[in-house]
Amino acid sequence: MPDNTVTIVGNLTQDPEMRFTPNGVAMVSLSIAVNRRRFTRDTTTWEDGEASFFNATCWRDLAENVSESLRKGTRVLITGRLQQRRWETQEGDPRSVVEIQVDEIGPSLKWATASVTRIPRGGGWSGGGQQANVPPAPVARNNPPPDEAPF
Repeated sequence: MPDNTVTIVGNLTQDPEMRFTPNGVAMVSLSIAVNRRRFTRDTTTWEDGEASFFNATCWRDLAENVSESLRKGTRVLITGRLQQRRWETQEGDPRSVVEIQVDEIGPSLKWATASVTRIPRGGGWSGGGQQANVPPAPVARNNPPPDEAPF
């Protein structure tokens, strides 16, 4: 496991921005605001602390799924790796930024609900480049239908 793994919980500050590399690889850029809250005993209220802003990048299928699923304001949980990028401006000034390369992302279900749709894919874990034949999960029933009523 990489030693620079981070997990953050925050809100997207803008809609995910989908782009493609010259080779056609999907990429999404994200901006996440993390606001620390603390309880003040004197006033018995919660107070917002200073917000921190993080840039993150998703690649390939994850990028496409994020672009279709998440919007500005969505509270998300992100796990990824820190990566520093360096470059020079046209004037020759050095610049650098630390970003999160996203491994996993999802909406927070603390104050919201979500509907998950599984996307069938070829290849992957099933081996041989064929899609895995996974039967649907059983459906839990609290009340059996009339033709299955117990006697």
